[in-house]
Amino acid sequence: MFRDRVDAGRQLATLLGQYRDAPDALVLALPRGGVPVGAQVARALNLPLDIMVVRKLGLPGHEEYAAGAIAAGGVRVTGEPWADLTLVFEREQRELARRERAYRGGRAPCELGGKTVILVDDGLATGLSMRAAIIAARSLGAAKVVAAVPVGEATACQALAQPAKASEFAGRSDLERMGSRADEVVCMHMPDPFHAVGAWYGVFDPPSDDEVRDTLASWSRP
Repeated sequence: MFRDRVDAGRQLATLLGQYRDAPDALVLALPRGGVPVGAQVARALNLPLDIMVVRKLGLPGHEEYAAGAIAAGGVRVTGEPWADLTLVFEREQRELARRERAYRGGRAPCELGGKTVILVDDGLATGLSMRAAIIAARSLGAAKVVAAVPVGEATACQALAQPAKASEFAGRSDLERMGSRADEVVCMHMPDPFHAVGAWYGVFDPPSDDEVRDTLASWSRP
């Protein structure tokens, strides 16, 4: 168990030492919970830090269950293709845009073209949010994508090394679908039974929007 997200980030960084001081690498944290984790990874590796805003699409009537996810550039991944997520999608698309504006404070996002992108979250349950982030990073030109979490459900972690299922990736070409996999998946702990991400943290209070904004605003890029 991790004490908190800071502790988790410090431990996760020990598995990513090969990227320390890499001139073509950067860390993209998934807000909000992934930001304190990603900040510790970026600090330990002396890499730039930015965010990849992703929003879960909760199943109507069971919002805690992730039926899909969206990310920048219109990326949409559907875990339950039979579910009507139209209204959820519209609402979460607005929230994604709001968070992009609120967190960045007018700063332009880091350029991803030709870079190694390390995507960091505080944990992995279904893997849909991380899958959306991978696709978004690819669409923005990332040359290599690493998905890194302190703890995750084993099947979901392993699935990220494979292309998305056709049902998750409707309307896109097979070539795009092949690009939906991570080049490397670093999942520090894969407990069985898994239960939930928060079960493996002593403190799991969600960071506030202000904390995310302050972390990014105060970050000194190497």
